[in-house]
Amino acid sequence: MVEEKFYPDRERLVLALANDCASALQLGIKERGQATFLVSGGSTPKPVYQALSKRPLPWTQITVALVDERWVDKTASGSNHAFIEDNLLQNNASGAPFLGLKTPHATAAEGEADCQQVYGELPRPFDVCVLGMGSDGHTASLFPHSRGLQEALDPQSDQLCRAITAQQSEVTGSHTERMTLTLAAILQARDIKLLITGEEKLRVYREALLGSDELEMPVRSILKQGLKPVTVYWAP
Repeated sequence: MVEEKFYPDRERLVLALANDCASALQLGIKERGQATFLVSGGSTPKPVYQALSKRPLPWTQITVALVDERWVDKTASGSNHAFIEDNLLQNNASGAPFLGLKTPHATAAEGEADCQQVYGELPRPFDVCVLGMGSDGHTASLFPHSRGLQEALDPQSDQLCRAITAQQSEVTGSHTERMTLTLAAILQARDIKLLITGEEKLRVYREALLGSDELEMPVRSILKQGLKPVTVYWAP
């Protein structure tokens, strides 16, 4: 249930993904009067968000919510909250409701219940979920062999959010403590989009398709779940 949309350059990828996200969000609004847009951080989706921010969508009816977050305040380097505010919630999208994952709690584990409650109030199904993938095969903050990963990958779980502690070698800097949506939460999205660029990521993606160990490469849990279609967007 994986559809591949490969493009010869990133400009065409950005245009196509922005168009597809906009169409899916408009469909949700047409059917239910509102839509939910689950977004990931990172440099790869940045131009997509910037392009979407200029689209004349009814943004006040679109709730934007994070897929994952480093356990840092939004004023700190690496905050996905700040990244989305700076790159998506601008221009026409400045009025969109926004839901982050960082709570005032000292640790992600302590904030898990609050995140679960807040995300549990979002209308479902979610309309669009944009995911990325690291060169280690992680997606969202589902890092290989990280503490809390096995529970987060349970597709039958009633938990939407899980605290994750990644190994130091897997992340940039010291932000090993994360909050992430679970596989079960991601599978409540009608439209799952995996965005990757470059030859190295393409190699990792193909390796993920060939293997079966989800703890080794958690992106396999998305690609091989067989319940919801996944569209993979790639450009060099």
